[in-house]
Amino acid sequence: MAELILVRHGQANSHATDEASYDKLSDLGHEQARWLGEHMRTTNPHFDRVITGTLRRQKETAAGMGYADTQVDARLDELQYWAMAAALEAEHGVPSPQDPTEFAAHLPQMIEHWAAGTVKSVPEPFSAFYARTTGLIEEVCEGHGRVLLVTSGGVIGAIVRHVLGLNDTGMAKVMLQVMNSSVHRLEYVHDTLMLGSFNATPHLDIPGREHARTFV
Repeated sequence: MAELILVRHGQANSHATDEASYDKLSDLGHEQARWLGEHMRTTNPHFDRVITGTLRRQKETAAGMGYADTQVDARLDELQYWAMAAALEAEHGVPSPQDPTEFAAHLPQMIEHWAAGTVKSVPEPFSAFYARTTGLIEEVCEGHGRVLLVTSGGVIGAIVRHVLGLNDTGMAKVMLQVMNSSVHRLEYVHDTLMLGSFNATPHLDIPGREHARTFV
């Protein structure tokens, strides 16, 4: 049996306006990662493998949790949101969001166009993104043991879509709900990949940490 623990990175630079400036943890993001690592050390700290994407915020989260010696796999990298939003605005006149409320309305539109192939000048087609994320999961499931994968919200959304057979709208809704430093557990049993838990934040369910339950 393979057990996969997916973790979204801690809060990144939420005031960023491009991919490069977003790709680092905020002070709170570092704290979220440290708290999650402390929780794991008091529960079940052992992993047979720890894998992150190539992104700084993913690596910083794993290191903050106490897992600095990791494998790196670009298939865990996030979709390039700002480039895709710019393409959607240029090609379809959908304005880029200016605040979290607008983002919640914008993301489903972007996913719909991206998955349908109706926005062209994107860094990566949806089919390629979906194939790389689900391909990695299927590859990990060929082995055994407990594997930690530190990644991003869009990747987690695609994997949950794959496991539960969701449509594009369902995937977008999942992505909007994935909290920073949240934990998602998958189990591969009897040749079937199943979702054991979604969006858990036990390290934040402590009085005084309410402020640390963030989405962006």
